[in-house]
Amino acid sequence: MRLLPALLALAAARPSACAESHWCYEIQAKASNYACSGPSQWGEDCQKSRQSPINIDTTEAQVDSNLGPFSFSGYDKKQQWRVQNNGHSVMVLLDQEASIAGGGLSTQYRALQLHLHWSEEMDRGSEHTINGNRFAMEAGSENDGFQPLVDTLSSVPRPKMNTTMKESISLFDLLPKKEKLRHYYRYLGSLTTPGCQEKVVWTVFQERIKLHRDQILAFSKKLYYDVDQKLSMTDNIRPLQRQGQRVVFKSQAPGQLLPLPLPTLLVPMLTCLMAGFLQ
Repeated sequence: MRLLPALLALAAARPSACAESHWCYEIQAKASNYACSGPSQWGEDCQKSRQSPINIDTTEAQVDSNLGPFSFSGYDKKQQWRVQNNGHSVMVLLDQEASIAGGGLSTQYRALQLHLHWSEEMDRGSEHTINGNRFAMEAGSENDGFQPLVDTLSSVPRPKMNTTMKESISLFDLLPKKEKLRHYYRYLGSLTTPGCQEKVVWTVFQERIKLHRDQILAFSKKLYYDVDQKLSMTDNIRPLQRQGQRVVFKSQAPGQLLPLPLPTLLVPMLTCLMAGFLQ
């Protein structure tokens, strides 16, 4: 079993369709049959100073007493979610039926979609790092909550393909136990894909999501960037960005934040929830 960091990315507005349809990740830019712009060439807001992802130095994080527990609504509702290969990742479309508040947020947010980042290499795959690590550990068996999503991957190998999960799951099935979500880090950043709008409130939970190695590798083995299925969808990550003068805060939940364990393997992917303001 691998451990993944759980993240929540809350965008101040629903991301608009990116005008830069030719953007791609580094692995695609290096492929001989691709003519696209890799991360160093991304335009729009991608060259600004408040970009994501970043490395989170836990020793520099400042306690913020306003970062209390979250209030989840609809996260326990089981549903056969729609799943889509969008050519850059696999997305779970959430139909705006779940929302979140609390956690130092100034308003209530509605969950729009969930997408993932990964690699077939165990020392890559996460966009954010903590103390320079993409931390993962050996632990045990597969994650039953994630398996319905893993099972859908073979039905959406190519871009623009859609399917529906055969088994109903809830968002809580994909996240750590609710009581484990009290400890987290918070900073202001951006989307990690073009146009990289700087309107995202990032929450990095300390508790990790546990997945088996085979579940992780299924994403690289079953998904492709292209309709000809010649380039496996893997390493869909943006390089780390400079933190600059931004401060990373940490929650002040009851009890101390547990020290991060030293990794024996590095985490291969992240989960990220994109959300927009409730109207």
